[in-house]
Amino acid sequence: MTELRFDDRVAVITGGGRGLGRAYALLLASRGAKVVVNDLGGSLTGDGSDPGPAQDVVREIAAAGGEAVASVESVTTPAGGRAIVDAALEHFGRIDVLVHNAGNVRRASLRDISYEDFEGVLDVHLRGAFHVVHPAFPVMCDAGYGRIVLTSSIGGLYGNHDVVSYAVAKSGILGLSNVAAIEGAAYDVKSNVIVPAAVTRMAEGIDTSSYPPMGADLVAPAVGWLAHESCSITGEMIIALAGRLARAFVAETPGVYRPSWSIEEVGEHLDAIRDDTAALVFPPVPDGHADHIRYSFAMASREAGHE
Repeated sequence: MTELRFDDRVAVITGGGRGLGRAYALLLASRGAKVVVNDLGGSLTGDGSDPGPAQDVVREIAAAGGEAVASVESVTTPAGGRAIVDAALEHFGRIDVLVHNAGNVRRASLRDISYEDFEGVLDVHLRGAFHVVHPAFPVMCDAGYGRIVLTSSIGGLYGNHDVVSYAVAKSGILGLSNVAAIEGAAYDVKSNVIVPAAVTRMAEGIDTSSYPPMGADLVAPAVGWLAHESCSITGEMIIALAGRLARAFVAETPGVYRPSWSIEEVGEHLDAIRDDTAALVFPPVPDGHADHIRYSFAMASREAGHE
């Protein structure tokens, strides 16, 4: 099997100082990538700063013979996002890979969460993703190449107790990635989502004693492939949890057409409306949005013609 390498590629990894981000940075650097290790070095809730984590990873990469620079800018502002991307351009002259992994957690239920805590999580995960994608995307398109990997969560796909801000932010990531995939398709700029789970400091407060092995090393190879030039997919979600890799996707039932509906008829036809035995998938790329509309229009036209 030929080793997949990143020679002459430049990768920016947010949240690269610890946990999953550190594993991504070390793996890509070991395969030849020049890496911008971005990490504010804040607490689990996102407070404070410490240049140590990013600098430690840079030293580790350099000791292994690789090239890296540290960035301690915050992803929570447009200026911070621009500075992170500029670090790649100024030090290495290009940006080929963007992995947005920076994250924080402020646990609270929907009933109890404060607006401050809600916004504080969206600022890092969702707005943070936009703040780095927005300046990196046109550079990649102009260069005719790019790989974007954004981080969601099973909490973003399915929800979870007491992490409403995290779930909302991680759901929003899906829309951002899909738009980048659609608009980047003509330029060989691919955007995908990693849905990871690993026992890192983000699992603080959770009883993991019964978990199977869930190290960052079980997630990093999937991110490495999504970041590589050989990546053949875009607009998709890859789950990486406890050694399991899988694809997640949005699906629909075929549905039911009627020329008009009453409230009562919705209830009467609910089983058929919800019947997922022949589920439909409309991939975002090349044009899932239009495919969805075309399918609905075709059903209306076909069924109306039978009446």
